[in-house]
Amino acid sequence: MEKTELVKKYELVIIVDAKVANEEKEAILKDCTDTVEKYSGKIINSQVWLEKQKFTFDIKKRSEGTYYLVNFEIVGSGMGKIRAALRLKEKVLRYLITRLEK
Repeated sequence: MEKTELVKKYELVIIVDAKVANEEKEAILKDCTDTVEKYSGKIINSQVWLEKQKFTFDIKKRSEGTYYLVNFEIVGSGMGKIRAALRLKEKVLRYLITRLEK
């Protein structure tokens, strides 16, 4: 019997320093979505979620950031590689990946 892997849907939230120029923010978002696609993910949509949001506490000595929301789906075991790649991106202050319900 052949094992078929299910397509799983995820939501990725990326926080970028609010003081960075808009062109650079877009480049950071594109870099993150390219990372998802590199590991067999398919981007459903990506958008600005919150523009220039003040943090409750500082993150990497920054007091506010821009939040991006990316929805994607992936088959297989690429999630660990995506997390590892996002962790290494210096321009990303924080990220969170959550699995969406079926």
